[in-house]
Amino acid sequence: MTEHENHGDGAQVNTGTSGEPPAEAAAIPELVIISGMSGAGRSTAAKCLEDLGWFVVDNLPPALIPTMVDLGARSQGNVARIAVVVDVRGRRFFDNLRESLADLAAKNVKRRVLFLEASDEALVRRFESVRRPHPLQGDGRIVDGIAAERDLLRELRGDADLVIDTSSLNVHELRAKMDAQFAGEEEPELRATVMSFGYKYGLPVDADLVVDCRFLPNPHWVPELRPFTGLNEEVSSYVFNQPGAKEFLDRYAELLQLIAAGYRREGKRYVTIAVGCTGGKHRSVAMSERLAPRLAAEGVETVIVHRDMGRE
Repeated sequence: MTEHENHGDGAQVNTGTSGEPPAEAAAIPELVIISGMSGAGRSTAAKCLEDLGWFVVDNLPPALIPTMVDLGARSQGNVARIAVVVDVRGRRFFDNLRESLADLAAKNVKRRVLFLEASDEALVRRFESVRRPHPLQGDGRIVDGIAAERDLLRELRGDADLVIDTSSLNVHELRAKMDAQFAGEEEPELRATVMSFGYKYGLPVDADLVVDCRFLPNPHWVPELRPFTGLNEEVSSYVFNQPGAKEFLDRYAELLQLIAAGYRREGKRYVTIAVGCTGGKHRSVAMSERLAPRLAAEGVETVIVHRDMGRE
């Protein structure tokens, strides 16, 4: 005869030997929560995960996310990876999402929050191109709706495991980023993007850490070096022969070891390190090319991106 235990929530857990595994042995699905700004590419990100074999649920009320995970756990492995798109526009929805995330953490569910971001200019352009109002603009302008949504989502963005800025990405480039982050069979403990940039073009909005290389002499003012980039050996040698350059690289690499260890303890899987100089062509590129291998040597899977190289 099969015995059951009642766990107080109405669900019964099989503890007998009828051939079905007990619920405790059920594989808890991996979970990705997709959120972010309206118009930033949530639907595209969800479609990418669906193409990668994830079970995708669109516009699921946040309070039902734990229930969705429980159902996946009972699917005998048929639903191993779940992606949920949440549209957090109301205060109650946001409170429910926070409660759901706390519930998932208590159950040791492996979950990640993906936040899609874009600049105000990019979002306005996208809404105008499809001739649709922003869902929160009411009687105001598109920028009013964007500002209201950005304010509402500020806390969620700060808690996100991965932020992708789609301001300058087309659909294919966003799909490539999604593939790079979610297609692998095994997730690394920590994945880093080292991104060089130019301050004159603005800070990367998805940066977790920002490094300023403008304390070093600028190769731009050396005529024979000006046409080249930090990928060129002569430029790199010039940068790292300056007083303090090598010491800065060594000290910052050591600091990143401490930060990486803390991120691992906190379960943070992704970090974007933005390395900046004036134009994003010489010093930041050279520093990024030296910094990334240091991270890789510590077991951090690292990708280098030179955001502004070639813009001049």
